Amino acid sequence: MSNAPGVFTTQKKDGTEYYRVSITYRNKHISLGSYDSKDTASKAYIVADEILHGHEQTHLEPKVVNHLHPDIHYPDNCPLSYEKWVILVNFRDNGIYFKTPIYIFKKFFLYFLSPERVLKFDVDDLFYYSNHKIMSRNGYLFVNDYGMQVNILTHYGIKSHAVCGRDYIFINGDHNDFRYGNITIINRYYGVQTVTVKGRTAYKVKIHINGDYVVGTYYTENEAAIAYNKAVDILASKGIVRNYPTNYIEDISQIEYAKLYNSVRISKKLRDI
Repeated sequence: MSNAPGVFTTQKKDGTEYYRVSITYRNKHISLGSYDSKDTASKAYIVADEILHGHEQTHLEPKVVNHLHPDIHYPDNCPLSYEKWVILVNFRDNGIYFKTPIYIFKKFFLYFLSPERVLKFDVDDLFYYSNHKIMSRNGYLFVNDYGMQVNILTHYGIKSHAVCGRDYIFINGDHNDFRYGNITIINRYYGVQTVTVKGRTAYKVKIHINGDYVVGTYYTENEAAIAYNKAVDILASKGIVRNYPTNYIEDISQIEYAKLYNSVRISKKLRDI
């Protein structure tokens, strides 16, 4: 053990020394990370101790409460990771330790994905995201759930192919506000797009082969979703087998599905391919 508070010396498989750092607060033993330098490890402990026990406030700025520009006082060259910094600040202020970078309020919580991006969720999702780390890749936010990468939009019934602004919208315009009341789904099904025909809501269906083919326009969403499925079946019968997803309609029986499937019309252009 090192003589620096909270710093423990250990070795890698090749014999190289490195330093593990931990701190105890409210009877909770907290790992602060591993460091190659003893000096950096010691500084990490000191910063964590100042956050948890010091007199200087590192509380979230008032502008966070006002939801204007979420930020915390994360200092330059801080030896603690940004994620760990948020975790400690929340633990000190709210008395609850989470292993993900969450800061809780009464009716919602903030998830600090990075200093540049902070997400907002309903408190109903607190248990899930306190146990599932959110990651970002190519503009998509996802978690690892039972060994699978799951897009967080699936919690709202939004399909992986969905396009923001076309298939769903953030009501207040904030793409980081994932509270349920802020998300409206426009198009729920594959290949289906909501349109207006003579002042009436309708559903236009397209399927991609070599370019988009119009399957048809329908006045109920269920008809449109089933028409897309039927188009997939027609293409398969003609030897055009692609990895087309199909729509699952929850609110109708098998008999109703079959009735709509048999009656729904598909464009002649698609049938004659």
